[in-house]
Amino acid sequence: MNTPLYLEYTHPAPEYADFFRARIDDKPDAGWEKWSLPLGNSHFGASLFGRTETDRIQITENSVANPPIRGNSWKQGGGGTRSFGDLIFEFGHKSPIKYRRSLSLDSAVSVVSYECGGVKYEREYFLSYPDNVLAMRFTAGKGGRLSFSLSPLISFCGDYCVANGDGCGRSGEVISTHTDIVMRGVSDYYNIKYEGRIRVKAYGGKITNENGTIKLKNAESAEIFFTCGTNYHMEKCVFSESEAKKKLAPFPPPGDDVLQTLNAACAKGYDALKVDHIKDYSSLFGRVRLSLGGKYRGIPTNELLELYKRGEESRYLEELIFQYGRYLLIASSRRGGYPANLQGTWCAYDSSPWGCDYHHNINLQMNYWPAHVANLADCFEVYNDYAEAYMPLARKNADKYVLQNYPERFPGRGACGWIIGTNATLYSISTPHAYTHSGPGTGALTALLFWQHYDFTRNKKYLREVAYPYLREISRFFLIILENVDGKMLVGFSASPEQLKDGKYYVTKGCSFDQQMIYEVFEKTLLAAKTLYITEKDEPLLKDIEKTLPLLDPIIIGVGRYIKEYREENYYSEIGEPNHRHVSQLSALYPGTKINRKTPDWLDAAKNTLNLRGDKSTGWAVAHRLCLWARTGDEDRAYSLDSTFIKNNVLPNIWSTHPPFQIDGNFGATAGVCEMLLQSNSGAIELLPALPDAWRNGRFQGLCARGGFIIDCEWENRRIKEIYVTSTVGGICTLKFKGANRAALDNIEFSVDGNIMFFPTIKGETLHITIQ
Repeated sequence: MNTPLYLEYTHPAPEYADFFRARIDDKPDAGWEKWSLPLGNSHFGASLFGRTETDRIQITENSVANPPIRGNSWKQGGGGTRSFGDLIFEFGHKSPIKYRRSLSLDSAVSVVSYECGGVKYEREYFLSYPDNVLAMRFTAGKGGRLSFSLSPLISFCGDYCVANGDGCGRSGEVISTHTDIVMRGVSDYYNIKYEGRIRVKAYGGKITNENGTIKLKNAESAEIFFTCGTNYHMEKCVFSESEAKKKLAPFPPPGDDVLQTLNAACAKGYDALKVDHIKDYSSLFGRVRLSLGGKYRGIPTNELLELYKRGEESRYLEELIFQYGRYLLIASSRRGGYPANLQGTWCAYDSSPWGCDYHHNINLQMNYWPAHVANLADCFEVYNDYAEAYMPLARKNADKYVLQNYPERFPGRGACGWIIGTNATLYSISTPHAYTHSGPGTGALTALLFWQHYDFTRNKKYLREVAYPYLREISRFFLIILENVDGKMLVGFSASPEQLKDGKYYVTKGCSFDQQMIYEVFEKTLLAAKTLYITEKDEPLLKDIEKTLPLLDPIIIGVGRYIKEYREENYYSEIGEPNHRHVSQLSALYPGTKINRKTPDWLDAAKNTLNLRGDKSTGWAVAHRLCLWARTGDEDRAYSLDSTFIKNNVLPNIWSTHPPFQIDGNFGATAGVCEMLLQSNSGAIELLPALPDAWRNGRFQGLCARGGFIIDCEWENRRIKEIYVTSTVGGICTLKFKGANRAALDNIEFSVDGNIMFFPTIKGETLHITIQ
């Protein structure tokens, strides 16, 4: 029987200050960031507070945005995603007892329950992807005792608008109609028309709807339905149009769609909505189970965290945080919605940290590190759609980059491939430039996501139509811009992400990050062409890639046996901060694959580099270090970093913190645990490659490996007992694990070489391996 997975608390999310005034005074909304519980469906997100007097549900719709400014704070105006609004409920229940609020990761349903005045009250919430609606059911344990008022509020309008950039204002109104309350208005900069609708269905009692407030008195129960939308469409014209206010001009206001969605949801009914919601969500979340011996004891999550920080082990908390990353990805990255940004699909501010953008120098990529190995490849599909929309602009950016830096090499418009810089939004993407903090390796790091999607799914159609064309085009870009420096082909304007020298971003030639990522892209481009039977005769570019590949010199070992970040440095940290959060010189170890168990000298140098860099850092950076140490096979260091992340880098609602809240750490930590349990980056599927003694007994079900394989594994006293292998495409499976020479596989011929086992598979077939 699976252990239930809950985030749960014995008190509401506290309100530290008036949530409007706090943000005007440049203070964080700590009640939201630390204590709210997130629901989401990738179209929009809802943050639940669970209060008993005045409650609040904060809504985010990621297309409601301003252009982001650079900064890490809500203090700086004019930045990125802005809160859609808040649903304010007045219950007037003071001094409740037996209070509990929870979020079930198994069902993506949140519940608040308590007693007040001798009556038990319960509120249930879920946010449906199939029906695009936030559904709520409120009940009272005694008939006729449910009363509340509901007054939706549009955030940051008029005097409350924090964003102070040019044209960053916002207008809005809240009105009552016959059946609904409507929230609608315009976010000025991009002329974004937004609308939300809420409807209450009461069972008994008296209901009124006037002046933007619904009041319900003396009901048995009530169901509340909310949905929202904008006139944004994730299409090519939005990115290609240079004038901000024209980007959404082709698209109609969202009112008709919002009303149609709400009508359909209400007609379907709460119970049917919930059934379909759980069926849809469970079809993704239920693919992977992890059991490390954790037991559910009903201890509030914040108390579990405090106990863990004081040294009390909790396998349950470790399992919970692993699965929470999967929950958050499902909630913030689904096809038809938006990709997950720096805060997923949740933002309570008018000027969000780092603009809530898509940071392409590691953070966006980290969002999708667990997608494939943790059996959520479906959640990457919306990024494919996003890339398709921004790609024409990325090609223009490549032309622009070449013309600015290498005009003599310009082959003509549209012939330079594509490139993307660090910063991107739903409206535009950036271009690397000569004095940026991250080199054009950002584009290569992005391109590898498309290869990854193929490598795990082995979808040849996707490789032929999407991944290979993107790899080929960006390879063309790099072939144009590489410079011959003493016989090596180097990036001419190169920067290791966000590293500093003398307080300024350091720009050089051929830093390890850029060289390694280009090497990986060239290698994958050649492999993709070979897989598709494309020859140099078909694609002359391939010959240029083969000629250039050995000249990239991507990994250089320095004095002291560490991997250099910069070619020109003589010793570690001669250039740059020694304990910098980015470890970009090890991109070839993770998420890349060039450094692996087959390159022991490089692997040892990578370990030395990690020791020099140190373990203490921000949330996402600790998660990256976890992934890197797992790749080295050092189980003790990997587990130490998983524990460090839990102790130092998560908030009471187990959102990862940079600080402030930044969701990539959650995703990176989930990916890191996967790497401890299964790796498939060096030719074989290696089981339990970094298993710590703390996890000496356990099992996982549903993790994915490159080659289109789904793996279940159970172990006891660190020895594998049995393995299930499901092939999604067929072909030879190569497993690496201790005890392979004692393995048995019924009715299938197999061979063993040391700790490596080889056997054929058939598409759709599941094989059971036992170890004697």
